[in-house]
Formats: sequence, structure tokens, C-alpha cells
Amino acid sequence: MSMLPNFHPLLFLILTVAIMGGAGWLTGQAVAAAWRPLWQAIAGCIALGLADRFLVFALFKGELLSGRGFFLDTAVIVAIGLAAWRITLVRKMVTQYPWLYRRAGPFAWRHRAG
Repeated sequence: MSMLPNFHPLLFLILTVAIMGGAGWLTGQAVAAAWRPLWQAIAGCIALGLADRFLVFALFKGELLSGRGFFLDTAVIVAIGLAAWRITLVRKMVTQYPWLYRRAGPFAWRHRAG
């Protein structure tokens, strides 16, 4: 028995991961590109989680006030948004300041050695 009685994997993959996750990715990129703090990306992704819950309710007769559903959907969207924020920030740091920093993976940069 599932913890989420009305959970449909295909709906979750298409609406939450693909569509709203894509919007979360763009939110994270936009916030990082404007040199805004991390909390702004999180706030934007939480708003997308609310919109996702509403779309599940309005289009697919899902439960609107599902705490577990909201938490799961929002956690996925926030995780995607945070990854986009960090990747974009790393890209900006190493391209804007190439004499100071070099890439140390997709989520980090390092100081250049003397």
C-alpha cells in the first residue's frame, strides 16, 4: 500500500518533474544570473510547488490540501532549483573571474594557484 493513496507516477513525472521541475530550473538560473541569494530561489520554487498542487487538483482531480503531496512535489522542485542555482553560480564565477577561480566540478570552484 502506498503512502500517497492518489499517487500516479506518470502524472508526477510529467507535471512535477518535467514541467514544474523545468520551471524550477529556470527559476534557479534566473536568480543566480542576477546574483541573488539562495533563499530567493527557494521561495520561487515553493511558489511553484503551490502551483503544482493546484494543477494536480484542478486538472486531474487530485487532493488540493495534501500535505504529503505538497511536500514531495515541492521537495523535488526545490532540489532541481537549487541544483540550477549552484551550477549557474559556478559557471558565472569561473567565466567572470577566470584569473581567480577554476572549476572544481559542476557544483564548486577553486582558487587558482599562484
